[in-house]
Order: sequence, then C-alpha cells, then structure tokens
Amino acid sequence: MKIAVVGTGYVGLVTGVVLADLGNSVLCIDKDEAKVEMLRKGISPIYEPGIEEMLTRTQASGRLRIGTSIEEAAKTCDIIFIAVGTPPAEDSTPDMTAVKAIAKEIGRHIDHKVIVVNKSTVPVGSGDLVAQIIADQGADPSLFDVVSNPEFLREGSAISDTLHPDRIVIGARCKEAAEKLAAIYEPLESEVLITDLESAELIKYGSNSFLAAKISFINAMSRVCELAGANIADVAKGIGMDKRIGSQFLHAGLGWGGSCFPKDVQGLIKVSEKLGYDFAFLKEVEAINTDQTLHFIGRMRKALGSFSGKRVGLLGLAFKPNTDDIRDAKSLVIIEELLKEGATVVAYDPVAEKHVREIYPDITYVTNAREVAEGCDCLVLVTEWNEFRQADLKELASVMKRALLFDGRRVYSRAHAEEAGFEYHVIGS
Repeated sequence: MKIAVVGTGYVGLVTGVVLADLGNSVLCIDKDEAKVEMLRKGISPIYEPGIEEMLTRTQASGRLRIGTSIEEAAKTCDIIFIAVGTPPAEDSTPDMTAVKAIAKEIGRHIDHKVIVVNKSTVPVGSGDLVAQIIADQGADPSLFDVVSNPEFLREGSAISDTLHPDRIVIGARCKEAAEKLAAIYEPLESEVLITDLESAELIKYGSNSFLAAKISFINAMSRVCELAGANIADVAKGIGMDKRIGSQFLHAGLGWGGSCFPKDVQGLIKVSEKLGYDFAFLKEVEAINTDQTLHFIGRMRKALGSFSGKRVGLLGLAFKPNTDDIRDAKSLVIIEELLKEGATVVAYDPVAEKHVREIYPDITYVTNAREVAEGCDCLVLVTEWNEFRQADLKELASVMKRALLFDGRRVYSRAHAEEAGFEYHVIGS
C-alpha cells in the first residue's frame, strides 16, 4: 500500500515508521526542511525509545521516504494520514489551522482515488469539515473519502503501543474506505471497531477524559487519606482489586500533564458546550488536577517555613519518564512558584533539560541526582525516572543542608527514606 503521513511529531513519525516496518511504502511529510534533513539522517526530533532504530531501518530498506510535498502525496498515494498538532486555541478549543491547511493542499492536487485519514485529535464534525474543504478546492467528491482513525499511543511507549494496540477505531461514511484502511492494520492482529465518523471522533476525547477523571479521583482520595491518616497506596490497591474498576491509572501523584490529557479534557468540555451541554463533571476533574500540584507546593512551603532564601532541588522535569515532553509538566508549576517566592532552584532531568532551559534559563541545571541534592534545603521527586528509583538515598541525604524529601510520585517507601536519614513527605499519607 502507498501511504503518506503528513506531520512528523509523536503521532505522525511513529505511525509512518511503523507502517513502513509492516511492509508498506510510506512517505512522511513535514514542511520544516531542517527537520526533514535531520530525519533523513536517521535523527529523530522527538525523544522516544526505539524510534531512531526503526527510522534508520525503514529508510535503509527503501520503504520509508521523508519529504516536504503534499502534492506528491495527493498524486501518488492511496491513503493520506493527517497527523499534525491541534493545540488549544485561546478559547481552549482545538486549533484546526494546520489540519485545514493540509486539507486545502490535498484538495488542490487529488487526481485519483484517495482515502484521507484524520489521525490528529480533532473535535466531532472534523471529518465532514475536512471533506468540505477538499471539495471546495475543486476535487471531485467521488475521488476521496475522509476517515477518522484516532491514535491511543502513550509517549515513552509509542512504538509498542502502535504495534500492540488495545483496539483500532475507524469512523467513516463509506464502509469500503473503512475496510481498506482496516486492511493495513491486519498484521497487528488487533480488534477493529468500525463506526460512524462522529463516534470515532468522540472516542479519543472520551477515552482520555475518562482516564484523566480516574487520576483526579485517586488524587482527591489522596487528600482524604492525608487528613484521615490513611495510606493512599493501600486504598488504591483495594479499589483497583475490584475487576469492574481495575488498577490502572489509580496511582496518586502530582497530577496529569503532557500533550493529551489537558488538551483533550479541555477539548471535550468546549465541544460539549458548543453542542449545548455543560460538562461540569470534567470541569471538576480539571480543577482537582490543578489543585493537586498547588496543594503539594503548599505542604513544601509549610515544611520549610517559606521558600525565600531556600535552595530547592528538583529530580525530573519531563511530565512523565521516557519522554522529553514538558507540555503541562508539573515541574514548570513548581519552578514558577519557587522563583516567585525567592527560592533558588537546581534541577536535573536525563533528557528534558533543554526544553525547560528555554523557559527558565537562569535556574541551575546539573547532571545527576547527587549534584541536585548538594547543599539543598529540600529535594523534590517530580518525574519518576528509573535512575531516581535506584538512587542512593543515604548519599543524597548526606550532602543536603537539610535532609527533607518530598516525593511527588510515591517512588520511595517511608521506611527506606527515613532509614536513609530523610524527613519524608509523600502524597496521600
């Protein structure tokens, strides 16, 4: 199958290299020529385990090409995936600017039967919008079908998630187009749900919003545990043992962030408002998430007396481990509050430092956990990288001005931390 993927971010690049690895002829397209040259050299613009090996292998085999021409895709490919960003606009609705621009370009050049696939996370109604834009450019409606095929990958495990999906969702007006798209996923041996366009577009928003709600629920329970003297780890385990609920996404912490949950929760709230429904439940889910980080900062402030004149060390900056993504990372909220109240901040992250440095160039960046701890009044675990799980807590405590540890991800046990000499504070107990 001849396939084009427009956009080489997390979704587009992973989709492209995996489909090429499955034996398809794939053209990945990006308008950024510097990015294209980097990709052609086998260098990924995103940090994702396994991506560069697959990128190099598929290009060497000739199954993957990197280019800049949407016209070439429209004239030579059978399927075109639109996989560009839809970041929140000023009113928190998804910004469809890039999707619309690509649809226009496709419409100008279609000269044979093509399936156009919305892989980007888009609001309900976007499939018909893209179809209308393509037709408005003069394209014969009989030459194209628009299909919704939302992605469910997680940053840090995107390759594995794409190769071993829980399900593949395809929404279409035309059953033949849906079945043709489903055929390219047959090697994955995953369950395929074929539905209408509107349902497929809502499934992605609904899935992420439900998971976000689950996280906010357990974080709200962690606050109850702190007041009651209970342990959120035990409470979560007991709740998760109920097969109707399950244990996934019941890990209390600083709250959710990244590129999907914040955007999709806001997106579903706004989409619902436009349809005439006030999704008050999701608004509270979002409010709990925001308050969770601020509550944690408040506990830090209380333990230190104030942040003024204190040296605070942060272990981790990315919104989650195994990625360099800092979109809606809790580290940024913590840094902002610390600096505003007169603290000195020192931080270390294995891969995300360069992105945080662009926002906060004047805080101190170091190269390991020990250097973070040295001379600090307080150490904060923000991102649960494996190297922090394996850190020598006794050594970290020994080099601090005050051995005070705030565990924002429940990585350490109280017994282990206190045995190492720390005054230990953790979410949910």
